[in-house]
Amino acid sequence: MQTADFEYFLPPDQIAAAPAEARDDARLMVMDRRGTMRKHLRFRDISAELPARSLLVLNDAKVLAARLAGRKPTGGAVEFLLTRRVRDDGRQNEGFRELWEGLTRGLGGAAAVPAIEVGGGVSVELVERYEAGRALLRLTGPGPSLLAVLDGVGQVPLPPYIEAARKRMGAGAPAVDDRVRYQTVYAAHPGAVAAPTAGLHFTPQLIAEITAAGHEIATITLDIGPGTFRPVDVDDPRAHRLDPERFRISTGAAEAIARARKERRPVLAVGTTVVRSLEASARANGGEVAAGDAEADLCLLPGDEFQVVTDLITNFHLPRSTLLMLVAAFAGRENVLAAYREAVERGYRFYSYGDAMLIRGKRA
Repeated sequence: MQTADFEYFLPPDQIAAAPAEARDDARLMVMDRRGTMRKHLRFRDISAELPARSLLVLNDAKVLAARLAGRKPTGGAVEFLLTRRVRDDGRQNEGFRELWEGLTRGLGGAAAVPAIEVGGGVSVELVERYEAGRALLRLTGPGPSLLAVLDGVGQVPLPPYIEAARKRMGAGAPAVDDRVRYQTVYAAHPGAVAAPTAGLHFTPQLIAEITAAGHEIATITLDIGPGTFRPVDVDDPRAHRLDPERFRISTGAAEAIARARKERRPVLAVGTTVVRSLEASARANGGEVAAGDAEADLCLLPGDEFQVVTDLITNFHLPRSTLLMLVAAFAGRENVLAAYREAVERGYRFYSYGDAMLIRGKRA
């Protein structure tokens, strides 16, 4: 197996710079893991395509406004991308003082950097540098916590390919309220720096329709980090290492999954983040999905077995990416790449703001 085995051709104008006008108006390719069926619908039609009595598992992570911009005393622009809160760093009078891990850009190589204002009375101080732009940062400002003021200070960190697509379009780039559209309607727990994009197509009305049709919904939380965009830069994908991401499974979600499996009902993952969470939990707990907090760094490749997930909703992913490899592991590399070629030919829109696919599992 080689990383080059997961290459495909995509015209740049099929990279979605904006979402569909309505969330559930995205296109939907329905296919199966056997490679015997493909059809083309709209996402709003998905309820009728779900296997009977499915348990849909959603990732309710909320994207932080984690991109902060400021200027050095010299006037140069600097940017911070917060990736994970570490802890409080001692309260200050009527304000917060917190340590965060993050990525930096524009700081240069100086060992010491003065605290940088990023708006709203919030300042960022470099505490320690790591490799590849990673750093430990101290943030101070008014209010009970950074999360309480972050929406008024930071920007939503869009994937680089969306920004590149908009830049290519110039003045013709679409106006999008990314704070709303790059967030699922059921987002509940702040902590992610990227959206669980398979869930962007759901509306409250569609969720109500799905449950009314006899399906069940459970939610888990995986805080998606920037590593999700890190390319596979080795020839053999088995040598690639994913950055660990924290996930949380409630007792209610674990019980719903166990019940569905006992009743031999489909467990349908909405997105690759849900797949990695459930499969990582099962591997760590003797085949069962356990309640609690853990970390997922599971890189699923063709030949790997899926212990929990039987069906999958996902978007179309980048060539050579671990996300495409996971989908290929689930439904077969040739099957998936053939579906991607058909999606290109039919003008589907790709990546985070693009269209979706439902991959139905093998049934007896």
